[in-house]
Amino acid sequence: MRCHNPVVEQREQSWVPPGFRSVPRTGVIYVMHEAGRRGFDEDRDAWANLGQGAPEIGPLPGAPERIQHLELALDDHEYAPVEGLSELRDAVAALYNARYRQGKRTRYTRDHVAISAGGRLGLTRLVSAFGRTNFGHFLPDYTAYEELLDAFGRFVPIPVLTDPDADYAFSSQQLEAEILGRGLSAVLLSNPCNPTGRVIRGDTLRSWTEVAREHDCTLVFDEFYSHYSYETERPWVSAAEFVDDVDRDPVVLIDGLTKNWRYPGLRVSWTIAPPAVIERIASAGSFLDGGCARPMQLAAVPLLDPEFADREARAIRANFTVKRELMVAGLRDLGVAVARPPAGGFYCWGDLSGLPAGLDTGSGLFERALDAKVIVVPGVFFDINPGRRRPDRSSRYGRFARFSFGPPVDELRRGLASLGQLLAT
Repeated sequence: MRCHNPVVEQREQSWVPPGFRSVPRTGVIYVMHEAGRRGFDEDRDAWANLGQGAPEIGPLPGAPERIQHLELALDDHEYAPVEGLSELRDAVAALYNARYRQGKRTRYTRDHVAISAGGRLGLTRLVSAFGRTNFGHFLPDYTAYEELLDAFGRFVPIPVLTDPDADYAFSSQQLEAEILGRGLSAVLLSNPCNPTGRVIRGDTLRSWTEVAREHDCTLVFDEFYSHYSYETERPWVSAAEFVDDVDRDPVVLIDGLTKNWRYPGLRVSWTIAPPAVIERIASAGSFLDGGCARPMQLAAVPLLDPEFADREARAIRANFTVKRELMVAGLRDLGVAVARPPAGGFYCWGDLSGLPAGLDTGSGLFERALDAKVIVVPGVFFDINPGRRRPDRSSRYGRFARFSFGPPVDELRRGLASLGQLLAT
């Protein structure tokens, strides 16, 4: 049985009772599973995880202190409301109003916010609330969208290809043409983009929201990397800045503590949308998951204070800019082509075509790098293909790989050095 992208063959599966379908491991999960089989879980300090999908979680210069303790009252062991604690929903709305809604005629309230236990669950709640529709998604984009868009079988995922020769840019005119030509009722994308690092911002982002309003097409922005914006005046970016009417504009935002606050273990995310959408998301949560844990939500409330959040974002920019420069320069020295430094996120999308034979594909480098105790993510995983609707041919991203500069600097240096030794043999 093959994995969901033709990187490697999955190992034989043990017997399962009748009625269960195969659920492949997506992208990074598959990669980490394979690394675990090679000893990563037992000897992590000897490895360099350049496939890491989360940022380093330790102290950063200029950042607020990390949470070390959480005190709970007896009542804090109760269930939380499915839509989330009111105080956390208020805090999310207040942060977005402070950053993006100053002087706007409409502002967010708790009624525009739903809390979920992590980003994937937030997205799952959302897509489960959609009816039959043509649902656009971009290529390349986040690996987990593949199974997500195929899970409920009630809409048709439509791929929208971006052009590497145009630096993966996509104009509002192109978006409008896709919406009209393919009959799209919704479009899902990560911004900043995982894996290319492309950021939709400024007038382009404004015009996207205008197109959505005009054609009543819901734009779903996965903004989990929105604090990793290196080429904007402020170190954050969000479509919330260009929403006209928070009660009616078809713009949905999903974000959380995982990347932008560097707390992946808390599993707290939020969805911001018109109240009618939030009501449907909460209804979906009532049967999908039952709600985010109350203690985790209580821990999140002070992190959403605007001053606290802004300090964290600025520290991220200062520290990750250094790591971005290290990774880009290191990859280029190895012969990996990086067309331009990523404008957002913490990944480099590298073209391997110039590497020696056997290492010039994502799958080849992935397998050989594991022997050198380095983890990378093959590019084919980002050629998302829900339901295997497109022919199972060689991927257009077969000669690409994603390299993460999420880990600490010392680990990045170790990984680049190990790849250098691998290429020299």
